This record gives sequence, C-alpha cells and structure tokens, in this order.
Amino acid sequence: MTKIAVFVGSLRKDSYNKSLAKNIERLSPEGVEFDYIDMDLPLYNQDLDGDMPAKVVTMKQQIEDADGVLFVTPEYNRSFSGVIKNAIDWASRPWGQSSFTGKPVAIVGASMGALGTTQAQQALRNVALFLDMKLMGQPELYFNAASGLDENGKVVEASEDFLRGFAEAFAKHVESNK
Repeated sequence: MTKIAVFVGSLRKDSYNKSLAKNIERLSPEGVEFDYIDMDLPLYNQDLDGDMPAKVVTMKQQIEDADGVLFVTPEYNRSFSGVIKNAIDWASRPWGQSSFTGKPVAIVGASMGALGTTQAQQALRNVALFLDMKLMGQPELYFNAASGLDENGKVVEASEDFLRGFAEAFAKHVESNK
C-alpha cells in the first residue's frame, strides 16, 4: 500500500482542483491510497509552535505517515494559494521538525486559463525544494478545467490516458524514493 497525503489548495465547493485530485486518485494504480488533508487550518502563528492546534498535529501526522505528497493548486495572482502556504508553514514547523523532509512530492493544478497553473506550480516548486522534498520533474501537469472536465467534474475521455500516465509516474516516483 502506498499512501499519498493530498493538499488541495482551493476551499471552493466545486473546486476544479478537488476534481483533478479525485480524478488522479481514480486513475492511480491499484494499492495507491489518497489521504486528503483538512485545509481549514488556523493561520500560522509561531507563538503556537510549542502547543500546536489539534488540527495541525493531525495534519503533521498524516504527512509523516504518508509515503508521498501531492499538491493540487489553483493559481491566484501568479502564485499558489494562501491555503497551501499556510498548511506548509504549519507542517514545516517548529524549525528543524518539518514533516516534509525527504518526502517524494508532485505538484499539479487546474484552472480555466490557457496557461493553467504554470506560475503557481513554479512558485511552489521553489518552496518544496527549500523544504528538502524529493520533487518529481516529469511529467508536468497543467490542467485546463474548461476543456478537461465534464459538468460532473469527471475528466473527459481524451485526457484520461494522460492523467493515468501521470498517476503511474507519480506512484513510481514515490516507490523509488521511500
């Protein structure tokens, strides 16, 4: 069994990024389990490093128990979402006790725009590398939700093979970096 901690950076009810994550989960190889992180966290406050909120302790444990991490981010103002940034800030603290160290990671995202989430993913890559995550470089996945999802949030047939290939590559990346 391979467990993936999944960070969906959009809290929107009908989030394209949540749909993308669910489709990647559905198309992942047998034996890959997704564990979705509760992103409704208090804002990071260093004063609480010694007495972290229960939700944060739970999140850190989910990451530590996972074999890999998948970030699924929208693009807001040419960067990744504050929701993901806040979760990363909590999970990487206190200093020297980052839950991300050495974790194999992939970054994907969905948007309605022609450029997908290219800028958000690049900004998030910088953070992942700084936090010593083992970043998967290829294949990249910049998903256009306008043409890639049907009205129920399911990936259209023309995109299934690519998503399946991504899911398989990520599973191999996680397995080879456990």
